[in-house]
Amino acid sequence: MTQRNKLIVMVAAALGLLILPHLALYFGQGWVRIIDLALLYVLLALGLNIVVGYAGLLDLGYVAFYAVGAYMMALLASPHLWDTFPAIAAAFPNGLHTPIWVVVPLAAGLAAIAGVLLGTPVLRLRGDYLAIVTLGFGEIIRVFMNNLEHPVNITNGPRGISGIDSMRIFGFDFGKTLVIGDYRLPPVVLYYYLFLLLVVASIIICHRLETSRIGRAWMAIREDDVAAKAMGINVRNMKLLAFAMGATFGGVAGAMFASFQGFISPESFGLMESIMLVAMVVLGGLGHLPGVIMGALLLAALPEVLRYVAGPLQSMTGGRLDAAILRQLLIALAMIAIMLLRPRGLWPAREHGKAAPTPAGK
Repeated sequence: MTQRNKLIVMVAAALGLLILPHLALYFGQGWVRIIDLALLYVLLALGLNIVVGYAGLLDLGYVAFYAVGAYMMALLASPHLWDTFPAIAAAFPNGLHTPIWVVVPLAAGLAAIAGVLLGTPVLRLRGDYLAIVTLGFGEIIRVFMNNLEHPVNITNGPRGISGIDSMRIFGFDFGKTLVIGDYRLPPVVLYYYLFLLLVVASIIICHRLETSRIGRAWMAIREDDVAAKAMGINVRNMKLLAFAMGATFGGVAGAMFASFQGFISPESFGLMESIMLVAMVVLGGLGHLPGVIMGALLLAALPEVLRYVAGPLQSMTGGRLDAAILRQLLIALAMIAIMLLRPRGLWPAREHGKAAPTPAGK
């Protein structure tokens, strides 16, 4: 493809992304909301791809960093701490409304610290053992958030935290409808553009990381960490950096999710979320940015699309099949079919190092 054709494709894609929420809005705000959540999943999948796709570290507890970012946003931008602790209410008489410029870097930083804390004890683990330990870490964080209401109520336990502030940037509130003449842009459309901007920035960061010395070091560790160490790569520090960088993406996505939803609870960060995130990266194509994005979009949108298939099937059986269980079955069958037909993912990266199909010179 020539440079001019690439430019045309990029401009067309940009225009399509800009008008997409307005087209979806004609079918209802629910469809725009699905697209918003799909963009958040893309952001999470890009972060997990750093750990799993680039560094080759199977992390089944990635949702823990998502939870850390979400709870950081909820605690610093909701009435919960203000109502619970009189000292905070006295210090902030107008309420605890931490600006985005403070809470999002804090969420990213705290998630990065959690990533380092997870990475430090698992540096010598590989494969199944690494997966089991990271899985346990994710469950520990969920249980911790679920029970941290006694003796001091920090997270409000299983009841969750509500009343979370919407995103505000330079006085612009993403939680309020924007009126331009006779045209109204609801909050779901405004959040779409915010999430799209974050995804584009994340893609640029991941691409630069992939082509940098750090990215090449991660890929060397993924192929053979013993050989990478023999080549002079500091395997320990590179693995910790991968955990921290990936966790940062999760922390930012969690803060955005809390602001978008206005309510969070530990149930939003269960084991199935971690499994779905890993499936997005693996089904799309490990270590390949376009494949990871495709996998995240498909698996984020597929459950909602299958609602329209599961409903009629439930009616045909006289209600004997539960629609939610049937929808999970259809998702599982689709994933099995994809892995059988495309074992390296829907859009895998090009393979390197294979011998030529015919001898050179023939």
